[in-house]
Amino acid sequence: MWTTLMKLDLASVGIALSLGFIFVVLFEIFRINSYRAQTPPGSRPLPFVGTIPYFLKNPMEFIRSLSQYGEMTTVYLGRKPAIFLNTIQLVKEALVQNASSFSGRPHIPLIIWITDGLGILMVTFGHSWRQQRRFALQMLRNFGLGKKSVEDRVTEEGSYLVLEMLKSEGKPFDAQHAIQNSVSNIICSIVFGDRFDYDNKRFAYLLEIMKENIFLLSLFQVFNLLPIIKHFPGPHQKIYQNAEELKAFIREAVKTHRETLDPDSPRDFIDAYMLEIEKVLKAPRCQLTCTSMLTLKNVLISFRFITERCHEEIVQVLGYDCLPSMIDRDKLPYTYATVHEIQRSANIVPSGVIHETTQPTKLRGYDIPKVMNRACRGSKE
Repeated sequence: MWTTLMKLDLASVGIALSLGFIFVVLFEIFRINSYRAQTPPGSRPLPFVGTIPYFLKNPMEFIRSLSQYGEMTTVYLGRKPAIFLNTIQLVKEALVQNASSFSGRPHIPLIIWITDGLGILMVTFGHSWRQQRRFALQMLRNFGLGKKSVEDRVTEEGSYLVLEMLKSEGKPFDAQHAIQNSVSNIICSIVFGDRFDYDNKRFAYLLEIMKENIFLLSLFQVFNLLPIIKHFPGPHQKIYQNAEELKAFIREAVKTHRETLDPDSPRDFIDAYMLEIEKVLKAPRCQLTCTSMLTLKNVLISFRFITERCHEEIVQVLGYDCLPSMIDRDKLPYTYATVHEIQRSANIVPSGVIHETTQPTKLRGYDIPKVMNRACRGSKE
């Protein structure tokens, strides 16, 4: 009798679970179809995982295929729809002309776990974000961003890069580390007030773990679907560990700056930031350039006739001992055009930072509700 009841109960549980699963899948399909009727066209998403499997199978091919659906495409990041803007005109319409409606940032569990919800790029849109962004842009300009002084830093670092490459004495070598270091040094000279030698092992290690994190961040959708996995071992723990090492490096730099801070003469971005913190506390409460250079290097190696013509033009205009600067660009039309054409045609950054709507809005006839993710992808055609 008891055995019969146990078998009956197990059978009932199995049937109930099967029916429940079927119901959930049918509900998910209904929900997806409902979204698809209201959003721009795109690949048909799979239940629960969306279009992520298509992306993982061939990322670049998937991104290239988005334009076939028109100027706006819907993809599904798991269960959440996101709209890709495929033309530069549409990106300007959304992010410039209607910036207040499209300035939000989505809730991304992996990024929040790593950064504690702090920062500028991927934090929640609001008063704090506006203050941080305004201050950061102002200070970067004060320390030379977009001015002649940054060009001087670039020229100086370029001379170090040339010397580093000459060490190979004409033998084949991997230029990636040297280029990464040179680009990072330009940023570090503004933020930390100093550069790092190419043989600095500590800095080389930090560059390596940053590159590793960029690769591992491709796993973020799995983490975002199941944030509870942060309590379990896996590759996501390596992302967190690498981020902690980078933060420890920055804390060490901040400590050194604090010990030598001169309030009347800030040396770099860190000094300015610490002074701003003190000012706020006393008041009443209220990684692209490197990829471009590596792509440029690969193209010039592949097309020797372009390299030779650029070299010939630079030598004719500047000789062998002078490094080019922005003032020389009108004298180097072929070299200038080559750099811009590579940046235009190379898919260096296939998509921009994901934005989120801060209020219900309308874009090209589509009603977009509040909190609808969108990624930007300017057309290169």
